[in-house]
Amino acid sequence: MSIRNLEFALKPRSIALIGASERPDSVGRTLFENLRGAGFVGPVFPVNPNHDQLLGVPAYRSVDALPSAPDLAVIASPAATVPGIIDELGRRGTKAAVVISAGFAELSAANGAALQQAMLDAAKPYLLRIIGPNCVGILAPAAGVNASFAHLTPSAGGVAFVTQSGALLTAVLDWAAARGIGFSHLLSLGGMADVDFGDLLDYLASDEATTAILLYVEAISHARKFMSAARAAARGKPVIVCKSGRHAESARAARSHSGALAGTDAVYDSAFRRAGMLRVSALEDLFHAVEALALGRPCVGERLAIVTNGGGFGILATDRLLDEAGHLAELTPESMAKLDALLPAAWSHGNPVDILGDAAPARYRQALDIVIADPNVDATLVLNCPVAVASSFDSARVVVEAYARYRSKPLLTSWVGGAYQTESRRLFEQHGVQSYDTPEQAVRGFMYLVNYRRSQTALLETPPSLPVALSPDRGAARDIVERALQRCSPPTRFRSCSRSRARRRTTPRRLPRASANR
Repeated sequence: MSIRNLEFALKPRSIALIGASERPDSVGRTLFENLRGAGFVGPVFPVNPNHDQLLGVPAYRSVDALPSAPDLAVIASPAATVPGIIDELGRRGTKAAVVISAGFAELSAANGAALQQAMLDAAKPYLLRIIGPNCVGILAPAAGVNASFAHLTPSAGGVAFVTQSGALLTAVLDWAAARGIGFSHLLSLGGMADVDFGDLLDYLASDEATTAILLYVEAISHARKFMSAARAAARGKPVIVCKSGRHAESARAARSHSGALAGTDAVYDSAFRRAGMLRVSALEDLFHAVEALALGRPCVGERLAIVTNGGGFGILATDRLLDEAGHLAELTPESMAKLDALLPAAWSHGNPVDILGDAAPARYRQALDIVIADPNVDATLVLNCPVAVASSFDSARVVVEAYARYRSKPLLTSWVGGAYQTESRRLFEQHGVQSYDTPEQAVRGFMYLVNYRRSQTALLETPPSLPVALSPDRGAARDIVERALQRCSPPTRFRSCSRSRARRRTTPRRLPRASANR
């Protein structure tokens, strides 16, 4: 893996836009306006062979005409021109480029792959890193960089989003803007001709501005590099991945989209778990998982207790928990006896703990004190449905107090309903208590904590170097060697061995040549 020269892409001091345009609604104009409007403090050089000025800014007719070598080049010119432009940029001293243009290896035609290789060959002598091709671009809000044709510039934050799909980048931008979520980076990889997931995971793992890393993956191009980078990153911060192409039909669609082979989903699933990452199945789950991990206390176990004033909600939560391979806590006999003494005779006498519909805040307090303290309980989910005989908001206050008292275990809530529950949800938000609209969503939030714990446990495990079941059969191996020796005549065998030993004595060892782009 390598992060060489990635700082020139993600923290550039100057940017050139090759293919800048003033034509309305063109990619070249949108890129130019985004570069100028994101707060970037360095120079932005528009390059267009037909203009000396664009939108009131001096333009340059070629890379050679630029007043200085840009740290980052954004290329939006026809694919056939890209290898030559990369060569010109490399000669000037540019160290990173984002290739927006399409028409490379994602095409089934052989000339697309050849053009992509020509682009890489042009970059290699100069150690110039390439993001793309066929991508929306990159954004680094803290650095004032919007080198993309996305429709929004996000606010700065701690989440990094790395995606193969440019469409998902723009959709995530829109979704996050409505919820006030900020980003450290948004990176569209496109065809991953050079820079890939492994490179960016390695970079983001040590980036102080990034607190969590989200990935949208269609395929992994360099598995060994990816696993090494993912394991290192997941040790320091949450890495959450949404992998598409889980079925044969969608895997074929991924192949036609990005030119990458999606592979068997079971292999990916095992690899993600082994690397300590949390896998989710839908795009919105990426952010829900980040929120759950940010707010939730770490799980020390997987046994969930449910306290509810509505039996039906408790059943729904239990179904979802078991659907997602979760574990329902079994309360100790001591806890059961205490609950029997405090609760009405009609309570559920088990987990979920149904404290009945007329439960006042005091009953919530009594039940929570017993359930949370139970040694068989690792986390507690508290549910509430609004009733006329008891205050949901006052019950929410009781939960907040319990959250402050019992700091060693996760506590999640779902105050089910509409506008009536808004004030209670706002109270939970103010005190950092995980709150969800429905019991099923709350259980999913709990399972994010559980699955993240499982993945982190897998990350720390060291598999045996040689499982007992795979112990070598030395006798069988000796027979194979003997049969191979018998197929050679003795003179040929001895002569061959003699020449081999002579080569080892006289031939100097040659080290493998390192890739220029790595």
